[in-house]
Amino acid sequence: MKKLILAAACIAALPAFASGFTRFEAAGDEPAEKKDSAAFVFTDIKVVKTTPVKDQNKSGTCWCFAGTSFIEEAVLRNGGPELDLSEMYTVRHAYIDKAIKYVRTGGHINFAQGGAATDVVDMILAYGAMPEEAYRGLEYGEKKHSHYEMYDVLRGYLDGVIKNSNKHLSSSWLKGFVAILDGYLGVPPEKFTYQGKTYTPKEFAKAFGIDKAAEQAVNITSFNHHPFYTEFAVEIADNWTWAKSYNVPLDELKQIIDNSIESGYSVCWAADVSEGAFKWYEGFAILPAEKDQADMTNAEVAKWSKMSDKDREAQKFKITGPTKEVTVTQESRQAEFDNFETTDDHGMVIVGIAKDQEGNRFYKVKNSWDTNQIYDGYIYVSEPYLLAKTISVMVDRNAVPKAIAKKIFK
Repeated sequence: MKKLILAAACIAALPAFASGFTRFEAAGDEPAEKKDSAAFVFTDIKVVKTTPVKDQNKSGTCWCFAGTSFIEEAVLRNGGPELDLSEMYTVRHAYIDKAIKYVRTGGHINFAQGGAATDVVDMILAYGAMPEEAYRGLEYGEKKHSHYEMYDVLRGYLDGVIKNSNKHLSSSWLKGFVAILDGYLGVPPEKFTYQGKTYTPKEFAKAFGIDKAAEQAVNITSFNHHPFYTEFAVEIADNWTWAKSYNVPLDELKQIIDNSIESGYSVCWAADVSEGAFKWYEGFAILPAEKDQADMTNAEVAKWSKMSDKDREAQKFKITGPTKEVTVTQESRQAEFDNFETTDDHGMVIVGIAKDQEGNRFYKVKNSWDTNQIYDGYIYVSEPYLLAKTISVMVDRNAVPKAIAKKIFK
């Protein structure tokens, strides 16, 4: 049974997939200085160049914040400037394309706030990009993103269109849908000025290498219900485009992630964050192993045996420092996905590799839940957690080790 943490379950996810937990609902190349949490001391070993942490606030658009961050970091990696791209420009276009498909299938795909990092890539290649200053997507009286009302209105409108009491679609239903989006997010400019030059969205994407970064993005996953070294669409609701991922064994997935970071590329990460030891405000995520009574004193065994299942579960997630974690295998990972114990909750960006005070390996992950926590918007994720709870990743194709690339890029 899943334990929802931080506050509640997610709204509605990247190959990479991410549902878009809101932060209100959530259950540099040089090594950084050590920082202390109540339980861990982390030392960054390798951190790639990244843009500042952003805040998706009360919107289920983590997929877009993560995918956009990945593109911004790719531009940096390729020698370009630090950009602050508009997430809502992408979100607006994704909603339109998703609405068309939702109506075309009679409502039999998932229409939700969540989506996939591939949506970011698809929208950039189809519609270009623009800077945040040109399109903030805040035309509805809020200082920060809050999409509850907008989503309910959009979904209700589409369901009315599909119900279709007229027995046929009018020629204006899409215009009405776009008008709702424009009312909330604003009408995007056809041209805008950035640093003294005027661009269309496609011209802007080309001028700054944004389109090139999108073209180089590939999705990787690791499940054994499909053959390795083939592509398949990960079967999750928010993969509404049915985007495909390359399927590799778990050890090769880890090699791809590690090689990406070591080569200076960030990794867009779709993962389950509803585990009890995903401690956002404390800045770490681990998968503690079940307590072994053989390692307990007689007094501890007596106390443990008298606990309720609920109390044992709570005790398991009281983390006071490095602890023994589960051993993750291809088979255990598959079983948790099949049993809905690993779900497509959230999208973030892996930007570094670190270690704790006992030398255990962690990954430094950039979130989009603002900076008001111990590591200013970053969380350290243990290797077992990453191996078990990854749905998929999006990486630059050039970051895939050559030996693996030969197997998948046929």
